Amino acid sequence: MTKKQKPTVLITGAAGALAQQVINRLRDTYQIVAVDFRKQTYLSDDIPSYQINFNKRVFEDLFRKYEFDGVIHLGRITSSEETRMRRYNANVLGSQKLLELSHKYGIKKVIVLSTYHVYGANAYNPALIDETAPLKAAELTMDLIDSVELENLANIYLWKYRDLNITILRPCNIVGPGVQNTISSLLSSKRAPVLAGFSPVMQFIHIDDMADAIVLSYEKNKSGIYNVAPEDWVSYQQALELSGCSKLPLPSIPPSVPRFLAKTMNLKIFPAFLLNYFKYSVVIDGRSFNKTFGFKVKRPLKEIFRYYKEMKS
Repeated sequence: MTKKQKPTVLITGAAGALAQQVINRLRDTYQIVAVDFRKQTYLSDDIPSYQINFNKRVFEDLFRKYEFDGVIHLGRITSSEETRMRRYNANVLGSQKLLELSHKYGIKKVIVLSTYHVYGANAYNPALIDETAPLKAAELTMDLIDSVELENLANIYLWKYRDLNITILRPCNIVGPGVQNTISSLLSSKRAPVLAGFSPVMQFIHIDDMADAIVLSYEKNKSGIYNVAPEDWVSYQQALELSGCSKLPLPSIPPSVPRFLAKTMNLKIFPAFLLNYFKYSVVIDGRSFNKTFGFKVKRPLKEIFRYYKEMKS
């Protein structure tokens, strides 16, 4: 086998806009191998790309073939994409297989993308939630159990196998061009639902800034758990106004009513399992990440909302 010219990095979730932004930032310095559970994505002739189930034996063949130096795991499947069982198999069992193979083949750096949703949304959340706060999302909804279990799994490997140098990132709402998550769909729509009597404070990070944060955390190689969020925030209803959305008020009590209306009106962009996040503020403290990695966002909120407003014109 010939000596590798560049370090080789495995990036999961390659079909997603965030992974593609990360790949674009790393491709000149690293040999990239892209994989995705959902579909195969052509990136360029010099980047091998695979649609692969992490739980299948062929996944291990990639570790043998490419001798990865690092892994950036961005392939967490959201609740809107798959059934609960398929999501669990991919997010939890698939991630466990990925971490086992990383340990087996001597990987020296692993990034795991999580989400601020793991903290849960309730009326008793502190004003700023730091990384030591308990992960309460699994108590509130079954649809976020796999997100919490993925985090717990990464935590186990973080402390058990220090040689993997695992960094777990918990970003706030990632938005911007190409992002297809719940909040981006809401900001993109001409009419967005709001719960009467509620307008929680929210944080938003531009996809470009999040890609920068991932690259920075990979290259600086400091293990641990970090929130990733800017130091400013805005209420949900104000975010809609700034994005040029008109509001569609839904009654908020009893809790079954907004769930029923969202389903009846086919509001797929307002999933029932996230309703509490549109009632209660979940504001995370990103200062530890900013200080440790020297990170500062470059795209302010006004730029984020201007993008969504201009989409509608």
